[in-house]
Amino acid sequence: MVNMVVILVSLFVLGASENDGQGTKWAVLVAGSNDYVNYRHQVDVCHAYQILKKGGLNDENIIVFMYDDIASNEENPRPGVIINNPRGGNVYQGVPKDYTGDNVTTSNLLAVILGNKRGLKGGSGKVVNSGPNDHIFIYYTDHGGPGVLSMPDADDLYAKDFIEALKKKHASGTYKSMVIYVEACEAGSIFDGLLPKGLNIYVTTASNPSESSYATYCPDTDPFVPSEYNTCLGDLYSVKNRTSNEKENSSHVMQYGDINLSGEFLAVYMGATSSSKHQGKYTPSMDALEGSSTYLTSAADQHQADLVYLKEKWLRAPEGSKEKNEARNKLDEEMSHRKHVDSSIRAIRDILFGAHNGAVMRNTVRPARKPLVDDWDCLKTTVIIYTSHCGPLSAYGKKYM
Repeated sequence: MVNMVVILVSLFVLGASENDGQGTKWAVLVAGSNDYVNYRHQVDVCHAYQILKKGGLNDENIIVFMYDDIASNEENPRPGVIINNPRGGNVYQGVPKDYTGDNVTTSNLLAVILGNKRGLKGGSGKVVNSGPNDHIFIYYTDHGGPGVLSMPDADDLYAKDFIEALKKKHASGTYKSMVIYVEACEAGSIFDGLLPKGLNIYVTTASNPSESSYATYCPDTDPFVPSEYNTCLGDLYSVKNRTSNEKENSSHVMQYGDINLSGEFLAVYMGATSSSKHQGKYTPSMDALEGSSTYLTSAADQHQADLVYLKEKWLRAPEGSKEKNEARNKLDEEMSHRKHVDSSIRAIRDILFGAHNGAVMRNTVRPARKPLVDDWDCLKTTVIIYTSHCGPLSAYGKKYM
């Protein structure tokens, strides 16, 4: 259980007290999803960019991964505009298009973090070309599962590969400290028992290794969401600082790595505005761009948020229209897919362990500070075999990994 702490890398807290001897600040912002149903992930990243810019970071030091299929999407009621808050402004303007579309890949992400230009395929070519006195901030938002972070086209990032890249980055001596902020389901499983101390890396996650994270500003439950939106506008942890026991429908905020770094000023990683530069303490703030979390009234777990979009699209379509029939078919297809995944996993479980023991195994969680699995290659192979015979897991099915 995480006690009441100010989460260092909350995207809505601007730090104070910046001096010129802290080295260069770098940021890697990653939205691992695509399609309008996942509106909230790309808008989270765009909002993060605006805060970094406001804090004084240069575009050359901010590297953005996002599919970029939301702002101009035919379903977007405000073309060219995306918002992260019911009363917030446009956070899309000026965001760099470093790695978009098919260039949002795991291999490109790891190459960017390691400063390996030769490892890139497509994109702007920007990498974290950091030095020994520099500070690095990595923010990832999307769906996840035990031991995995989603990327478009099922090009997922596995925990072992991510941790190995971080160890390699540390061994190269090309940063002073690093903060990683992950908004995804089962996000704690990426680091629990895997990330060693002593790398000068502090991690905070929106969820522990075995639970969902939450979306917010959803049209079915939040009266402040503009009526033209049929999808959730943000993710709870990215929208609001909170502790694990603040409200019932939230996940457990977790910390990993060198937790002592959480006491440093956020300005080291994200810059400081002129108004907060000399205050000498954290100052949670909301401005006209960001809106106010006062209007945050509800949250839905990430898997439920996807159904909210499909249901809203069906309910809002004109009666008897082709659009309504198509929306209903997509909702039915998603529900059918989820039932298929549930029954497939249950059948495999019962074959391996028996009906009674299988149910027990499903709810078995490894102790804290133990990696999710011992053999990561075996996990990857198992996923490949499952998908080849049973079909894709999808964001929903990854909870079974």
